[in-house]
Amino acid sequence: MAKKWLTIGLAASMVATLAAGCGNDDSTGEKTENKKEAQELNLVLSDEIPTMDISKATNTLSFTTFAQVNEGLVRTGKDGKAEAGVAKDWEISPDGLTYTFHLRDDAKWSNGDAVTAHDFEYSWKRTLNPETGAQYSFMVAWVKGGTEYNSGKGSADQVAVKAKDDKTLEVTLDHPIPFFIEQMAFPTFFPQNKKFVEAQGNKYGADAATALYNGPFKMTAWEHEQSVVIERNDTYWNNKRTKLDKVNFQVVKDSNAAVNLYESGMVDRSGLVRDQVDNYKSSAEFATVPELVTAYLQYNQRVKAFTSAKVRQAITWAVDGDAYADVIYHNGSVGATGYTPKGMSNGQGGDFTKDVGDLIKRKDNVSKAKATLAEGLKEVGLTEFPKIKLLADDGDVGKKAAEFVKEQIRQNLGVDVEVENVPYKLRLEKSHGHDFDMVISLWGADYNDPMTFLDMFITDGDFNDPKWSNKEYDEFIKKAQLETDPKKRMNYLYDAEKLLMKEMPIGPLTFRGRAFVMKPYVKDFRILSFGPDYDLIDTYVEGKK
Repeated sequence: MAKKWLTIGLAASMVATLAAGCGNDDSTGEKTENKKEAQELNLVLSDEIPTMDISKATNTLSFTTFAQVNEGLVRTGKDGKAEAGVAKDWEISPDGLTYTFHLRDDAKWSNGDAVTAHDFEYSWKRTLNPETGAQYSFMVAWVKGGTEYNSGKGSADQVAVKAKDDKTLEVTLDHPIPFFIEQMAFPTFFPQNKKFVEAQGNKYGADAATALYNGPFKMTAWEHEQSVVIERNDTYWNNKRTKLDKVNFQVVKDSNAAVNLYESGMVDRSGLVRDQVDNYKSSAEFATVPELVTAYLQYNQRVKAFTSAKVRQAITWAVDGDAYADVIYHNGSVGATGYTPKGMSNGQGGDFTKDVGDLIKRKDNVSKAKATLAEGLKEVGLTEFPKIKLLADDGDVGKKAAEFVKEQIRQNLGVDVEVENVPYKLRLEKSHGHDFDMVISLWGADYNDPMTFLDMFITDGDFNDPKWSNKEYDEFIKKAQLETDPKKRMNYLYDAEKLLMKEMPIGPLTFRGRAFVMKPYVKDFRILSFGPDYDLIDTYVEGKK
């Protein structure tokens, strides 16, 4: 399971596609000729960055920032394939289980320390350590011995990630993972400097000065809830490739405020929703891109009514996904037909979502939603729908989304829900802590495979916020994880998706798209389709007046 939490508002767009990589150093280190004018960019953050602790991050804001200021064994190249990062090359054993990475000699931290294989071993084991409480530990648990250590049944020494020497890292997996090399570009697998982390204690990753950087940029200022500044990192091994000297981020939760900043020239890029799209769609600065992102409702199983699949189905059917996409976004988003978003690979050159078809069938089912709700309530011994709260973000998009869902439920089911809007960080905390009745969530892919969505909801999974449990579903996911035949593996995932949409512990709302405007002088702004939202290593400014 690999994914990231998104804000409902202005998270950046994603479009590139990752594919299998190879162990060659394709970095050109080209030096730009565009350094004559100021290389400074101004961007928007849709909310406060929750953390800069690599082990504890779970959200797109943190991951996207990590992609600028840190670097893993590989990077995602311009063609979407893995290219050499801290590792200059690597070998894979014939059985696909053992990876040997050779680190470059000139990789350094922003404090001048060398980046070593020990930094990767320490980082991965810190994430797996149950005392760290890292929700993304499941991903590192792909390493042999990782699950046992993370569950308290094994030791760190038994985890098969080993620094053979300062520049050689050996990793043995529990089972073959075809996209493992590409995943090394994901921030959870980035290195951490043990001496620095331990010196910071509980303050690690809480401010610009309490984090350490080994990427193209380094964070030099972080005014919480207001702004972030990153600047060129002179100690980065491929510093000559970096073109920008400075990037200023403003925290702007309101989409209209972000557009106003764009129009006034104070920011160089802005997301667009609703009428903003119509206002700009004829502009040369306007663009739309697809995303591997699903917006959905989560139904907490602590609420007695939500223990009934019929109740969950009724609410899902009651909310018009296409109308939600148009009213809330109007930017290329479409109503969800299942949980895994359109565009997700089926591993055989096709689209997983097209293969499974429309599993919600809202148009067919909305007419029977009210009767299905009554049947479900009766099954669990209730005579009326209970008073519940609908949790959502407090930005303008989050507020509008919550009000839309509330009205759809009232209109089609005849029941009322109370809306609770809270800051993004608090919404994440309440969701992960199962402290909600019903919540509007978004999930974006971390790799191009349905598993990045479907293994969320295994029993006691780290991101199974509704606390739903189904033995048959668990078995489908387990079989898919261990199956080496691509077609058989995908069939298990088809079965898992269909069962998830039959039981509906979550109610998919929309497959999100993205519309934005960007100043024409911003060049090579590379958007990613999953993992971090974008990569600024090659971005530069040219022709700004």
